[in-house]
Amino acid sequence: MTKTTSIPVKSITSAADMVMEDRVHKSLYSDPEIFEEELDKVFNHTWVWLAHESEIPDSGSYKTAKIGRQPVIVVRDRKGNIHVLQNRCRHRGATVCEKKHGKTKAFTCPYHGWGYGLDGSLRALPKPEEYENILDKAEFGLNSLRFETYQGMIFATLDDSIESLDSFLGGAKKWMDLFMKQSGGYPVQVLGDHRFRFPGNWKIQLENTTDAYHFPIVHKSFISSIDDQTAEVFDFLDGDGFVEDLGNGHSVMVMIPDLVDLEANLDDPIPERFQPLADELAKEGKSEAEIKRLVRAVGGSGFNLNLFPNVSCSMAFFRNLVPISVDETEIHHVAIGGKGAPAAFNQKRMRLHEHFQGPMGFGTPDDGEAWERVQHGSKAGTDGWIMVNRGMSRLSTSEDGNVKGAVCSETGMRAAYQQYKKMMAAEEKE
Repeated sequence: MTKTTSIPVKSITSAADMVMEDRVHKSLYSDPEIFEEELDKVFNHTWVWLAHESEIPDSGSYKTAKIGRQPVIVVRDRKGNIHVLQNRCRHRGATVCEKKHGKTKAFTCPYHGWGYGLDGSLRALPKPEEYENILDKAEFGLNSLRFETYQGMIFATLDDSIESLDSFLGGAKKWMDLFMKQSGGYPVQVLGDHRFRFPGNWKIQLENTTDAYHFPIVHKSFISSIDDQTAEVFDFLDGDGFVEDLGNGHSVMVMIPDLVDLEANLDDPIPERFQPLADELAKEGKSEAEIKRLVRAVGGSGFNLNLFPNVSCSMAFFRNLVPISVDETEIHHVAIGGKGAPAAFNQKRMRLHEHFQGPMGFGTPDDGEAWERVQHGSKAGTDGWIMVNRGMSRLSTSEDGNVKGAVCSETGMRAAYQQYKKMMAAEEKE
């Protein structure tokens, strides 16, 4: 049994010291100086998820996003190449794009009219004669950032010296491959998203997607809204699920092992709750094999994959967190389906998404209330530790050689915080 001991606050000298093996200090949620340090040491020096390639399908398609606090544009140029550009005019620093997403032929600064191509190059500026012999346009394009992709997921970094994305994702790639099977044999496509903010620290949300322990308590309203067969599927705390530390702060929480590989067990009977969908697909002329494949995929994968520091592939959607301030976080819930998949399939995906993750759904409001209470409670007292020790005495080793705990263990939280500790302990880079 792990013995817990009291650690006096006066012995803490840095944010890294506030992360122990089995607990983290509540100051990590509320100290504005620590938050500013996190933006630099964590978000400015790692791979940050920005978009899925399906969000920028055509030439001129773009999406605005943030790396920590820094605004960027993810855009596809006329040749189909992807660029990640700092959203800052090289003249006086105004943003050149404010819309969430769209399609354009160029970016023009609204302040003084400097115009940039889709690749970020400076193409035009008013009264160019005033810059004769003092400005080389080739040197004043929008700053391009290093980016890499895996399974259509676009990640970028402000630090050109860090390891490759492939190396950073490591053991998470296996689970990303499995997650992308949920589009029923069609390419994964973003169907839409909604955004909201909650009055709490970003790490509260980072913890949540790897926390099965709260599900039957916080989400009683959701469980009461579904049929008995579906409720049985979500009764997973005493099942064979697990949480696995995948390295570099990433983790996977498997809640429904039977739904890990959506291309397996395709001969199983169609669940009663999905029979209407199967009937509709049959009316569209789909073969029995394709119907079974689509029906098995429609509810999503049976696991949540947390990718440190800002995105999770959560059963049937992407959840992206954006730190706004020490006590405010923006959440993007990104619904996904299949490009070219039957309309009935994508519609069912959207209805399921709306039922739980949507702004009027059963899950998101309840989660938000819990997150807000954690932030509020962190202000109580002068000393306090957040416990992340559940399951530490019952760990095992996974088939991939990773630390593994029960589905309701806090193995994933500890994985994220140990990566956080490593990055926060790093010396300042020049």
